[in-house]
Amino acid sequence: HMFVLSPWEETGCVAMTLNSAPLRHVSGRTATESDKGQGGRGGVNSHHRSRRSWVWNQFFVLEEYTGDEPLYVGKLHSDVDKGDGQVRYVLSGEGAKSIFTIDENTGDIHATKRLDREQQAYYTLRAQARHRKTNLLVEPESQFIIKVQDINDNEPKFLEGPYTARVAERSPVGMSVVTVVATDADDPTYGNSARLIYSILQGQPYFSVEPKTGVVRTALPDMDREVRDHYLLVVQANDMIGQMGGLSGTTSVTVVLTDVNDNPPRFPRKSYQFGVPESVLVSAVVARIKALDLDVGPNAEMDYRILDGNGLGTFRIITDPNTQEGLVTLHKTLDFETKSSYTLRVEASNRYVDTRFLSMGPFSDVTTVHLLVQNVDEPPVFSSSVSRVAISEAATVGTVVGSVSAHDPDTTNSPIRYSIDRKSDVERYFNIDSSSGVITTARPLDREIIALHNITILATESLDWSQVGKALVLVSVMDVNDNAPNFAAKYETFVCENAEPGQIIETLSAVDRDEPENGHHFLFSLTTKAAGSLNFTLRDNKDNTASILTQRSGFLQRDQLVHFLPVVISDGSSPSLSSTNTLSITVCACDVTGNRHSCSQGPSPLLGLGTASAVLTCILTLLGVIMVTIAVRCRRREPLMMDDERDIRENIVRYDDEGGGEEDTEAFDIFALRHLNKSNQTNQDPDLNPPGLLSKTLDYRTDKNQLFQEFIRDRLQEADLDLTAPPYDSLQTYAFEGSGSAAESLSSLNSLGSEQNYDFLKEWGPRFRKLADLYGHHEGGGDA
Repeated sequence: HMFVLSPWEETGCVAMTLNSAPLRHVSGRTATESDKGQGGRGGVNSHHRSRRSWVWNQFFVLEEYTGDEPLYVGKLHSDVDKGDGQVRYVLSGEGAKSIFTIDENTGDIHATKRLDREQQAYYTLRAQARHRKTNLLVEPESQFIIKVQDINDNEPKFLEGPYTARVAERSPVGMSVVTVVATDADDPTYGNSARLIYSILQGQPYFSVEPKTGVVRTALPDMDREVRDHYLLVVQANDMIGQMGGLSGTTSVTVVLTDVNDNPPRFPRKSYQFGVPESVLVSAVVARIKALDLDVGPNAEMDYRILDGNGLGTFRIITDPNTQEGLVTLHKTLDFETKSSYTLRVEASNRYVDTRFLSMGPFSDVTTVHLLVQNVDEPPVFSSSVSRVAISEAATVGTVVGSVSAHDPDTTNSPIRYSIDRKSDVERYFNIDSSSGVITTARPLDREIIALHNITILATESLDWSQVGKALVLVSVMDVNDNAPNFAAKYETFVCENAEPGQIIETLSAVDRDEPENGHHFLFSLTTKAAGSLNFTLRDNKDNTASILTQRSGFLQRDQLVHFLPVVISDGSSPSLSSTNTLSITVCACDVTGNRHSCSQGPSPLLGLGTASAVLTCILTLLGVIMVTIAVRCRRREPLMMDDERDIRENIVRYDDEGGGEEDTEAFDIFALRHLNKSNQTNQDPDLNPPGLLSKTLDYRTDKNQLFQEFIRDRLQEADLDLTAPPYDSLQTYAFEGSGSAAESLSSLNSLGSEQNYDFLKEWGPRFRKLADLYGHHEGGGDA
């Protein structure tokens, strides 16, 4: 048995028929109409092979089918099938039942879903023919393929677009710029759906594209970047080889023209003019010029140079790397009075020249620069900016040190006044004559303090005080022999008790603050009295040192602990200066090798007296502190109130009306002030101040060491709580006359009817005469 595929020309599908005829060879030929009639709906010449060698052809189904009914794919049929329904067809494999279905009775295969070849190009399935009742295979299972047939349903796409490309300006025609590539998802092996052709929609006539390769090339020569530096191209790709009905896709290509050195530098002007102040500093920029170059980058870089002119040695020109400007700088100082104008011829040329475009040159240009020097009021100029003078340190005040001279370089020739910058001469060692510039000493000089004076001299124009010139004057102070030599160090010399005669116990050296021209030559000797001593001697070593030697043995500490040796040191100058220095030699106990064990050296008399005085002072100070401390702790405090013998009742009582004299002072009791505790205890009213209101009372005579602040605080509290205490600091107003007065109580009514005689008040003086007139007896019974 075998399956036979039968193509259906009207549908483009094939039918697969199961043939159970004996195996036989059939020559390959195309099916005829009679074959179709014999095979039902169509037939195909079968190649009879061995059952094990069946070769299945493919089924084809169109993609993107959009019909309402399932799409018929083909038919499975076996010649064992007699049409009695005993054979059942089964389909399995990729998409079976989900995409492809089969009619188990007829073997018809249908596609139930729309297929997309770009997602899956073919499906592999297996076909079976089984007996309906026994479910046994009536034909062996065989595999076949259903291939999805492509249609043109995908447009070309530029996956790498949009593109950006660069090409040099003035490139020749046909210069490759960029290659654009489009892809089509359709089947390139079937039809023309994936066969592309390229064309330019925008960008002509400047560029072209090769239809098959997509290479974009220049189409015009001498494209100038300075005119137009970029172009926008639109490239289209068409499938179906550009035939009608095909699909297309587009992309953009931005082409940027890169620069070449095809433009020479050019100065906008043939000449320039600049003003330059004569006070400008050397190396300062005095002018800027720039040649224009339409190129960019390295092609626009240029160099400037001065070709000639009378300012060739006075000025220089350099190139600013950032702006490509020519910077004219000053090389020498200017002087308006000497030369007022300069002329330069300047050339600008490209640094890098492209030999391909030499015909567009020359790549350089020349201009003229005029520099006019502007007159500036300049400060005075010294004949020498630095002067050096020398003077002896023995020079007296007013000695001439030297002089300076300055002049006004301007045409006005203003008079000059000289002065010293006191910041450079703080101690005011020197003065200067403001008119002549003569420098003199103002104080004695001392080379040992300051050997070199660096003073600044100021020269100021009389007509313009803002114009000040400066000069330095270095004054060297020459040395004179005014310092005697002394010991170079503080010597701690000792002599051993077992020392032998002639033994060197010390080597002396000296120092001198002076600095003679030929160096120091010190001479050492002993005083006449010391030279006659039998204890020590001195030997001058003639090398600015001296040795101290013993003259005897048998030095003992108990005899004399310290020996004092006066040494005379002379500087050997003319006139010579000398000094006497005392060398202290201590007697020490030493071993046989001369190493001292103990010296038991007591302090020198002066040193002992000072030390003893210091110790005594410390002891007395300590004793004084102890005594003061004991006195403070042991003394009893005196009572705060004065004794009765020292009480002086000096009280001023102000009366607003006539009173009874001393009895009015009973308003307060001095005893109550001195005995606060007793007055509080005796005079307290139980009704106004019930017992227990006072928390405590304090006897200020107690022996306890209480703080004074606590004492004052307690007294203040007692005074605040005592309701019977009179307010001694308040105004006292009396409504009745005191009992000691003859007038007794006063009132306006009693005074009018009183028969008392107050004429005696007239005897008290003018101040009381008015009262006598008011209250005195009047004859005639008139109203008083």
